[in-house]
Amino acid sequence: MNRAAIARTSELIGPYIRRTPALEVEGADFGFPAIHLVFKLEFLQHTGSFKTRGAFSNLLTRSVPEAGVIAASGGNHGAAVAYAAQRLRKTATIFVPTLSSPAKIARIRSYRANLVIGGDRYADALAASERFAAESGGLPIHAYDQPETLMGTGTVGLELETQAPSLDSLLVAVGGGGLIGGIAAWYERRIRLIGVEPVAAPTLTRALEAGYPVDAEAGGIAADSLAPKRVGELMFPLAQRFVDRVALVEDDAIRKAQEVLWDVLRVATEPGGAAAFAALLSGNYRPERGERVGVLLCGGNTTAVRFES
Repeated sequence: MNRAAIARTSELIGPYIRRTPALEVEGADFGFPAIHLVFKLEFLQHTGSFKTRGAFSNLLTRSVPEAGVIAASGGNHGAAVAYAAQRLRKTATIFVPTLSSPAKIARIRSYRANLVIGGDRYADALAASERFAAESGGLPIHAYDQPETLMGTGTVGLELETQAPSLDSLLVAVGGGGLIGGIAAWYERRIRLIGVEPVAAPTLTRALEAGYPVDAEAGGIAADSLAPKRVGELMFPLAQRFVDRVALVEDDAIRKAQEVLWDVLRVATEPGGAAAFAALLSGNYRPERGERVGVLLCGGNTTAVRFES
């Protein structure tokens, strides 16, 4: 995993993904007059999240058997794999837990994947998918602990650096760590990289405390995207080397971030997609005066916004 590999991946998946916008906003719009803000609008990606990059990276570089591809997901990864499989005319079987949001389940179904709903948490869906892969011979595509997945997420960093080359810091939500791991591999400490986790699912925090990935709590408002039980083995050394620190945010702060993003920018994100901004809004990350702060809005699969007929 290195910058050259991420650049090659970017070229490979380029025809299949969107180059999502980076929106420069005055910090004063959010009550931060002394800083500059850049929002990376990755929730505008196909399927509503960054996961599409890793899905295409896997399907375009690995041999897919007749049985197709298999993925376990809280929802976003499953939707991404289902979409990529449909585009490339492969069969996909997606396992999700019962906590997956209706918006994400509807997304997966819209891409005509075989959908299996069962178990309370992501870990349950993962175990079921692993059993099915062993029985069927299908190709498992891990949501975050797979080299191809990390190289796909690394392209978010590559793209953002071309759009906002003078960032001082970047706030990134953490679940299994695939997103921040890939971005860390791209930036290699050229900017300050801040992970953001819910207090109810502190996977990277617990791993950094222990010195290796360990089980953590797996709950909270963003449990369908940021609560996989533990971070990936592949991303953890990258986090140790390149992540400056991790900020923890309460569920109320995530809800508030969703509300403020909608009120000020008319941007609708899911809880996991707003978590990075919650660290800034709540004061759990305090930038320096004049700092150029990047905020990655990584997912928008929500039914929170209702339109009147």
